Amino acid sequence: MRRMISSVSCLLCVTLAACGDEPAEVRETVDVPREDVVAHDPVIIKEADTYYLFTTGPGVSVWSSSDMVHWTMQDPVFDTAPSWATELVSGFKGHMWAPDISYHDGRYILYYSVSTFGSNDSCIGMASNVTLDASRPDFEWKDHGVVVRSEPGLQDWNAIDPNLIFDETGQPYLAFGSFWSGLKLMPLNEELARVEQGAEPIAIASRRFELKSAGPGEAPVVREGNDAIEGPFIYRKGEYYYLFASVDFCCRGKDSTYKMVYGRSRDIRGPYLDREGHSMLKGGGTLLKEGDQRWQGLGHNGISNIDGVEYAVFHGYDGETDRGLPKLHIEVLRWTEDGWPVLE
Repeated sequence: MRRMISSVSCLLCVTLAACGDEPAEVRETVDVPREDVVAHDPVIIKEADTYYLFTTGPGVSVWSSSDMVHWTMQDPVFDTAPSWATELVSGFKGHMWAPDISYHDGRYILYYSVSTFGSNDSCIGMASNVTLDASRPDFEWKDHGVVVRSEPGLQDWNAIDPNLIFDETGQPYLAFGSFWSGLKLMPLNEELARVEQGAEPIAIASRRFELKSAGPGEAPVVREGNDAIEGPFIYRKGEYYYLFASVDFCCRGKDSTYKMVYGRSRDIRGPYLDREGHSMLKGGGTLLKEGDQRWQGLGHNGISNIDGVEYAVFHGYDGETDRGLPKLHIEVLRWTEDGWPVLE
């Protein structure tokens, strides 16, 4: 699966999936300004002097940049989907969702989702590479197969939207989940390619119930929720683990209601509480950012610490495009004196 960077110039027209099953045309794939990069579920990492952006797309879409401002499209991770993916997931046609990229023990570790829209017939796969620089002779993505799977009627959770996190002892975990009973956490083996034998998913957040305030100064009311929570990302800072998630609805273009929320815990397994002390297992979650008049829905964020600066990376649906295309957002993440994240 060795891939080389294409030398085709900005006349190239590449077809991507903008969100879910909605295709979008992306033109001028060289030096695209950040605000014009069509990207769904983005994550960023840096190798040497180059930033790499991984997003939802056929075979997992990849972009590179020298400044995080202008981006050039690379070849995807997979030119054809692994055979296990099409064999296990009915209706899967090679469009991979919500990648997660990290560097550990001399390898770049990429998790990705294999599914179809609205189904929990899903798998999370893992691939690795010793470099992200496609010009190097040792550049090669090696697929390691299925990490975790969910099947309709057997699990009440959905094996998509992966995120790798290590606890204070060095134990690796995979956070994941979308709709159904919510977000989960499972321990991984040392190779990071399988969940530990016999491990059961740990529930960390759910929207089966939703907290609504009954009025100023009054106690919140718990009511039935809409299950709409996904995209977990756990970030360790100081004595806390911070769980970021996206709630309400993505993938509807200008009608999207996506927003980002968070909570924190001293234990990676939870409970994760928001700034008001409400559990994210019962609909809690402090708002990090929501859409505005132009961006109808912001969400699916990752956190990247690059050269000592912490960035929130996410997408927003652009109301200035006909279909509300998802565009790349990168913002510096700040922290309050009492340890809560805020976006400027």
